[in-house]
Amino acid sequence: MTPPNWKHKISNPAQLGGIETSVLDNGAGRGTRIAWINTGTGLRYKVVLDRAMDIADAFYNQHSLAWLSHSGVTPPQPLSDKGIAWLRTFSGGLITTCGLSHVGGPETDEYGERGLHGQISNIPAEIESIIQPDPLTGNLEMSITGRMRETQVLGPSLELKRTISGTLGQPVIKIQDEVINRGNTPAPHMLLYHCNFGWPLVDEGTEIIWQGNWQSRDAPNNKIFREGNNFKQCLAPTDEHNGSGEEAAFIDITPDANGNCTCGLYNKQLGFALALRFPKAQLPWLTNWQHFGKNEYVTGLEPGTNTPIGQAKARAQNQLIMLSPGESRVYNLEIEILTDEISINEFLNNTNQAH
Repeated sequence: MTPPNWKHKISNPAQLGGIETSVLDNGAGRGTRIAWINTGTGLRYKVVLDRAMDIADAFYNQHSLAWLSHSGVTPPQPLSDKGIAWLRTFSGGLITTCGLSHVGGPETDEYGERGLHGQISNIPAEIESIIQPDPLTGNLEMSITGRMRETQVLGPSLELKRTISGTLGQPVIKIQDEVINRGNTPAPHMLLYHCNFGWPLVDEGTEIIWQGNWQSRDAPNNKIFREGNNFKQCLAPTDEHNGSGEEAAFIDITPDANGNCTCGLYNKQLGFALALRFPKAQLPWLTNWQHFGKNEYVTGLEPGTNTPIGQAKARAQNQLIMLSPGESRVYNLEIEILTDEISINEFLNNTNQAH
């Protein structure tokens, strides 16, 4: 085996990469715990420990991958679970977690009141472990693990255990989530990964990559997701999407022979693609959100247990997961940056067929 070219040339592993935790000390996010993770490949990203270990800023070399909202990172507001108050704390970012018991718009029924996209992204993590790489001993793996509890007395008690991991020298983010019902009664469960991509990865002409049968969220009034329209290419900023303008499609994403799904984005001008991968059995649905407003320019790819139709509709359609006491479900998500021609072509050829 060829020795790495840094052998005998570094004193501290942080020279190559690793995990650094800190606390924001200025602006709206003051007091919020974060962790910067550097893969040593040009891929680096910020984990917001106080916001369900979601990922905010993310970069590949000088290029931003994520869309960040006007507010940026803010502290958790655990009681912002009424109506659309969730939007006031929505920083965008590479990944915002939605759930754990409701994904979709605000609603009220005999089971209670639920705000937009649930509570989990406003719950801080209890950090269990941080494992740093130790390249001098040959260990290039690193990870951070924490637990978030979505719970109330005399009500459902769900726990999310999240591990974010990677390997020095590989431009890959791996997330493994385990959702556990810690309560003593069955609990409804919905989960969606709100992945928000922004400029310059998202730009006019960037290809949006996915394969599967789809339906527009607001048919027949959806101006983007309609037959005959090229909705797999990012638009220039448009006045039609200013304010609350947006479009979305629900996709029954097609897996490969191993049951794994791949979607993502390819910006030919930048020379790299971003691939998002997950098992179909865990996350059978994908939502493609397009919001090309001026100064609010974002494309979302959102794997989920359900489309964001809400708990009430999922229950009515017999699609709502009910976790028994002590029952758990595991979810795996992977993001990889592809830079070589072979990998990019394989990604495009396997996932961009129109359906």
